[in-house]
Amino acid sequence: MSTKITGKKALLEMLRAEGVTHIFGNPGTSESPFLDALEDYPDLRYILALQEGVAVGMADGFARATNKAAFVQLHIDSGLANGISLMIDALNDGTPMVVVSGNYDTRKLAEFRADLPTIVKPVTKWSVEVTHPDQIPSVIRRAFNEANSEPKGPVYVGLSGNALDGVAEMHIVPSRPMYTSSAPDPAALARVAELLAGSKRALMLLGNRVAKSDGVAEAVRVAELLGLPVYTTRGSEVSFPTNHPQYMGALATRRREHRQLLNDADALLAVGAEVFADLFYFSDVLMPETATVIHIDQRPGAVGKSEPTDIGIVASPKLALAQLADALEASMTDEARTAAAKRAAQISDVRNEARERYAAAAQTKWDNVPMSPDRALAEIAAALPPRTIVVDDSSSHRLSFNHYMQSLAPDELVSKKSGSIGWGLGATFGTKLANPDRPVLGILGDGGAMMTIQGLWSAANDDIPAVVVVLDNGAYRVLKTNMDIYKRDVIKEPEPGSNYLFMDFPTPFDLSVIAQGMGVHGERITDPSEIGPALKRAFASGKPALLDVVIDGVV
Repeated sequence: MSTKITGKKALLEMLRAEGVTHIFGNPGTSESPFLDALEDYPDLRYILALQEGVAVGMADGFARATNKAAFVQLHIDSGLANGISLMIDALNDGTPMVVVSGNYDTRKLAEFRADLPTIVKPVTKWSVEVTHPDQIPSVIRRAFNEANSEPKGPVYVGLSGNALDGVAEMHIVPSRPMYTSSAPDPAALARVAELLAGSKRALMLLGNRVAKSDGVAEAVRVAELLGLPVYTTRGSEVSFPTNHPQYMGALATRRREHRQLLNDADALLAVGAEVFADLFYFSDVLMPETATVIHIDQRPGAVGKSEPTDIGIVASPKLALAQLADALEASMTDEARTAAAKRAAQISDVRNEARERYAAAAQTKWDNVPMSPDRALAEIAAALPPRTIVVDDSSSHRLSFNHYMQSLAPDELVSKKSGSIGWGLGATFGTKLANPDRPVLGILGDGGAMMTIQGLWSAANDDIPAVVVVLDNGAYRVLKTNMDIYKRDVIKEPEPGSNYLFMDFPTPFDLSVIAQGMGVHGERITDPSEIGPALKRAFASGKPALLDVVIDGVV
């Protein structure tokens, strides 16, 4: 049934029909029609951000937690440009969101009108501008369809002033769920089972899309049947239990030992992952010619994208892993099962030895002043309340993070693989908005926190009771570690060394004071024994809080 309404009312009716509850935004004059209409929609909660990266970051965390597209409202071209850095991450990480901004009336054609869809085309799945009111329902419906369908990602809709203020007969019909769990080819899986059962040095590499397809249990089953060492991609969420005896951590091709690991393998089973994605170029092919590369993913463009692939299967990771496990159980000989069990035991020993070496090295710096990142993260992990959701934007301290955060379940970790900084603060508060009944903790670096520090004001303004811990080393430490890799392995300096130009913060900033200035409880911590009590106070307060934990910046 159609109804005659304004475009701005149609937009808000469509949001309500799509089940939108929160709008993350920073408006400008071109968004005046939208804000005027919003007065009549008190059920749509507008979370005001003081900087556009905060709005996109909050939407990202909210969308990951709810597993459906979040809605972001930015301002014409200037505000839209500020949101692009984290829209890139949303595209790369497959986070669904619908982003809109206003534009001038189309009748101002002789004057400057920004080509908004073109500005964001490289960082969106689909970008378009509506110029007539009756276009709004169908475009918004398609926008949510595009954002929520695989491969998920951000979509942009520009809204001209006359489209919002104009009146037309319109149908308010929302998008419908898209079911994309495609089944794998049985013959291909049978071939995969045969190859892996006969391999002796196979590796398993898992990405975020295993967790997103709810395929963790199936991944465990395959890994245990074959006795495989399991690695995850950089910045991956929990696609495999972090405390499993066969879990070996995140694979990073920038590490020499991991490149050697690949060179020694006779097979690779990659599932739901971007294979060997890294900042640095080492070779166009990293696996040896004698190795078999198997890639299973629900994203057609991901399979075989970077590494020559012998068997590529486009299918749901969960379905493919379940059927692969069935095929292995039906076909593996007793000899193959015995060999797999022996491999699993050896892998467990290697893992335990590596963890013991790491712990021993950490212990030598345990009482350092300033405290080491290891000590800080150990204290944080020990103080987490049950069922805490941890938003990991720890950047250069991810090795330490992964060592101490060993019991996180798939629904207890939010992370990202993309490289833009400034995501974590907004994502922490967006995650909390979607999980009001669970504790939420964000772990950030000081450089990343300062990129979107305005998010603290939003947390205070909307009373979002998440806790943020900033690992404060007074530098862009991740740049220093990457500079070392660049000089040693890329340009191959005979005696690598660096002055680390423009990577330190010689003029210090106290994030706890900044937090207090924005209405958020802030504490600066230099004694590791104070971390646990401070976290307990912060969570018990039911208010947003920031703990500025001072750590050493040793590279």
